[in-house]
Amino acid sequence: KFDTICSATASRQEEAEKIARISDVMLVIGSRKSSNTRKLFEICSKYCKKTYLAETYGDLPPINPEEVQTLGITAGASTPERTIKEVFEKMDELNKQEKEMSFAEAFENSMVTLRNGEVVKGRIIGYNNTEIFVDLGYKSDGIIPVEEFTDDPDFEPETGVNIGDEIDVFIVKVNDGEGNVMLSKKRVDTMRSLEIVEEAYKNKTPVEGKVIEVTNGGVIVSVNGVRVFVPASQLDEKYVKDLGEFLKQTVTIKIIEMNRQKRKFVGSRRAVLAEAREEMEKQVWSNIETGKKYTGTVKSLTDFGAFVDIGGVDGLVHVSEMSWLKVKHPSELVKVGDQVEVTVLEFDAEKKRISLSMKKEEDNPWYRVSEKYKVGDIVKGTVVRLVPFGAFIELEKGLDGLVHISQISNVRIAKPGDVLKTGQSVEAKIVEVNEEAKRISLSIKEVNPIDPEPAANEQKADEKAPEAQQDEKAGKEKEEEIPNEHREELSNTIGDIIGSLDEIK
Repeated sequence: KFDTICSATASRQEEAEKIARISDVMLVIGSRKSSNTRKLFEICSKYCKKTYLAETYGDLPPINPEEVQTLGITAGASTPERTIKEVFEKMDELNKQEKEMSFAEAFENSMVTLRNGEVVKGRIIGYNNTEIFVDLGYKSDGIIPVEEFTDDPDFEPETGVNIGDEIDVFIVKVNDGEGNVMLSKKRVDTMRSLEIVEEAYKNKTPVEGKVIEVTNGGVIVSVNGVRVFVPASQLDEKYVKDLGEFLKQTVTIKIIEMNRQKRKFVGSRRAVLAEAREEMEKQVWSNIETGKKYTGTVKSLTDFGAFVDIGGVDGLVHVSEMSWLKVKHPSELVKVGDQVEVTVLEFDAEKKRISLSMKKEEDNPWYRVSEKYKVGDIVKGTVVRLVPFGAFIELEKGLDGLVHISQISNVRIAKPGDVLKTGQSVEAKIVEVNEEAKRISLSIKEVNPIDPEPAANEQKADEKAPEAQQDEKAGKEKEEEIPNEHREELSNTIGDIIGSLDEIK
């Protein structure tokens, strides 16, 4: 359902009805061709039998002032002012009495005088999607186009206008040709805001405004109608990649340049942030102490840790202080912008350094471990690491116990890997709990000893046999090389000897 009657017209009709109810004679001034005037006449006729429609003072009916105690008058919105005055002057002639104020004078005195360019007070009496209607105490109501009420692009009359509110308005035109008074609230706000902006510039005080436009190289902030340019470099303490992120946001800025004649104003949000940060830094350094807890924001990540802002000052959480469990890189636990709880480990006010920790005592796997694990308990775990002297068994995340090599098997083994492997599930008995030294000693052989398989021993013996045979053969060869008696070998015959003698001769 759509209401085609504006609030000002509806208000005029309501007022006409009230007057008609208490009047002996009712005059409706206006053109018979005007639908507004005809509607007023129709309404007044219901409540006052002697209701007359007059286009000019010549249409006035004969009225005996002595028979009429109350005379009501209303006029259509488009009725010319001179016509209304003529009617009042005519009625004044009929009603004029000695030592009494004339009817016309009373009317004139009751009406305010409006001039273009003035600033006057008014009361909001209604609105629609495009206009706001204001009672000025004038014969006609004032109209403020929505675009002249505020420069807020998101303004909605339904949520931004309160009927009955008193406001200051600028008279744009007393008569727009249809008997309406055109007004602007935005111009009043702008004039007053100029004074506020000037004072803020002189006193170096911050002002609040809304980002209404993104331009090439910055944004436009409206400070109650005054357009202030904020360069991109002055929007934040760090580089702003997307200026659109600030659109429609309310920001606090400082006026750093001003030229009123050219209506040029330059603002800085960065200056406000810098001052706020300095003040916050002072507060942090004056109150910081070891062990104090803060809620901070992760500002950046490195391979060795995360920098956390604890209220104007950044502290470092080393990767080793991020969790009780092993962390390879800070990104496994946090990302930039995350809110985290941190504790101050140490600080150096002169060097402006703060060491923080994200560890919580209650998250420590060794926290009250002696209450959970007692000597003699049988526990289950997983082999996570093998060393020459034993095996580490994970009982829960971050909590390992050690099984010494002598507590694995009933027989002697060369190394834990002979009977265990990483990832193997085992049962073991707790033989010692030392919470202070963070040590839990376990025994597998007291629960279910793991002995080497016989086949493995035979295979190992077989593997060693060739080596033994080679050693035995080498030994025999060495024994053959060592002589145990004197021997002489003769290879010449007697004939060979006699032959040799004959040659000598």
